[in-house]
Amino acid sequence: MTRILLADDHKLFIEGLTELMRKYQDIELAGQAKNGLEVIDQTQKLQPDLILMDIAMPELNGIKASRQILAKFPLTKIIVLSMYNSRELIVESLRAGVQGYILKECSSSELREAILTVMSGNYYIARSSLAVVVEDYLRLLKADERNSARLLSEREREVLKLLAEGRNTKEIAYDLSISKNTVDVHRRHIMEKTGCTSMASLVRYAIREGY
Repeated sequence: MTRILLADDHKLFIEGLTELMRKYQDIELAGQAKNGLEVIDQTQKLQPDLILMDIAMPELNGIKASRQILAKFPLTKIIVLSMYNSRELIVESLRAGVQGYILKECSSSELREAILTVMSGNYYIARSSLAVVVEDYLRLLKADERNSARLLSEREREVLKLLAEGRNTKEIAYDLSISKNTVDVHRRHIMEKTGCTSMASLVRYAIREGY
């Protein structure tokens, strides 16, 4: 039995959600809260398994409330149930530690799926929000790659270029007039800075970055 606390300041929405939850035999409604401070207090009193948390609530918004709750009750699961399909809010919610983000316009079957997924220990993002999250992840990934490339010294970029061309340590040492040990040191530093863990991944990185 999953004990759920509903947190939302819209009475009509809470009433509809309550009726929906009552249809499931494996769900028990532990209580309700209409603002961020109340949901923190109710969590401490009722100790629910899962909180369905709105973001735009008075007193304290859902993200800040989630952060405080999870600091005190790390085993509590939280799914943000929001009307906003916003990249910033999704990312900020995940940073606060919530395990799910779903939109209020979702179907009852998707809400059910989100609850089961989160209670099984996994994360759930609304289907309509996945593109937003993936786009943000790719943007950050590209930024990380650019930053790692800028961290390479001029000599390390020279070594990386020769590695990408298939040169071995002895050949690189000869071409750059340095010792083989120095080549190995440069290669190790390059791998640390780029996050590559093998020569194969290092070569792929070099090709991707245009070396």
